[in-house]
Amino acid sequence: MEGLTLRVEHLQNENGKLQNLFQEKSNINEDIRQEVSRLSSENSVCRCDLHLRVHPKQTPALPKEYLGMLEYKREDEARLIQNIITDLKPKGVAVNVIPTLPAFILFMCVRHADYLNDDNKLKSLMNGIIQGVKKVVLAHQKDFESLSFWLSNTYQLLNCLKQYSGEEQFLKQSTPRQKKNCLQNFDLSEHRQILSDLAIQIYHQLISVMQKTLTPAIVPGMLEHESLQGISSMKPTGFRKRSSSLYKDSETYSISSILQELSVFYSAMSHHGMEQSLTKQAVKQLFFLIGATTFNQIMLRKDMCSCRKGMQIRCNISYLEEWLKENELQSCGAIDTLRPLAQAAWLLQVNKSTDEDAKEIAEKCTELNPVQIVKILNSYTPIDDFEKRVTSSFVRQVQSFLQEYEGATQLMLDTDYRFQVTFPFYPSSTALESLQVPSSLRLEFLTRI
Repeated sequence: MEGLTLRVEHLQNENGKLQNLFQEKSNINEDIRQEVSRLSSENSVCRCDLHLRVHPKQTPALPKEYLGMLEYKREDEARLIQNIITDLKPKGVAVNVIPTLPAFILFMCVRHADYLNDDNKLKSLMNGIIQGVKKVVLAHQKDFESLSFWLSNTYQLLNCLKQYSGEEQFLKQSTPRQKKNCLQNFDLSEHRQILSDLAIQIYHQLISVMQKTLTPAIVPGMLEHESLQGISSMKPTGFRKRSSSLYKDSETYSISSILQELSVFYSAMSHHGMEQSLTKQAVKQLFFLIGATTFNQIMLRKDMCSCRKGMQIRCNISYLEEWLKENELQSCGAIDTLRPLAQAAWLLQVNKSTDEDAKEIAEKCTELNPVQIVKILNSYTPIDDFEKRVTSSFVRQVQSFLQEYEGATQLMLDTDYRFQVTFPFYPSSTALESLQVPSSLRLEFLTRI
């Protein structure tokens, strides 16, 4: 029995040890589960962080910022000049939106050559531009459209060379970005002078072409056509656009012929983007031609020296003045060039018999010299019964009032006289970096920088 009791106690002790081991194992397993759980949680966070680093948030790509320059290879210079100057048609679709686009494209090429500090490339390009414009003007010296187009573009290129020269006098109206785009390495003032001389040459050739077209209509339209048969119905309205062929299918000219031709010229120059100041100078020159040509006919033809012709001339002058107003050209000085003609027309209409009349004539005809006044009085030819010839005593009385006159004594006006043309600086608001080269210009070898 004692041995059995000892064995039971031994088994109880062993059982107690086993239970203690089991409890320890359970505690260890619990600790392991908690550690596994903690590591799993940390691992999840790491995987999430890794995912964020590997796949960052997508942001939209910023648009490329252009510098307003065009790059080309030296061997492509001849193609550039040919495609943008010599072969370019003024009526092409590409230049309808920005008529002076060729000038801007050429200047953007100039800017890149300056940016590279490439003296040879820049000089070669500028010489190529000047020779190209000379060539196209010479080839189309009778073509009004081409001359107008290249005068406008030459003037714009000249303005660009001034605006981006970096000279203080040309920077006053430039934006900060435009100031940043100024030429950095070269002074092109000599080339500006050459371009200015070329622009003057093109301008005078353009004036010659317009004068040749307009001249045949002046005397018939201003003097010979009997507009007074229905003055109120003669006011030209709704002019139909037409070519500059000047009524080849018509038997006669009228004041409408002159006004229509002026409208053709003005419309074309505006379409070509010509600066208003230059357009105004051209219009003033044409008005001078109209006035001088008409005036000279009065000096030469007695049949043009009557009260009725004076009325007709003043009526036609009013139509010319109205045309200026309709096109907002009153400030160009064109109407002032018609003053001698207007005073001649007044002289034909005014009374010419008393001393008071003689004194008034001497005082009011300030644009006419004594030779011209006496010539009109002596040539005056009455047409209607109520008119009287001017007596020789009245002419002498007028001459006595003009004795103190000092000035020109020529009878005729010089129809070939040209006013000095000027090219005022006008900065452009066009942002070079926004300009794109249309594919129709065939300049795919240019690279936008």
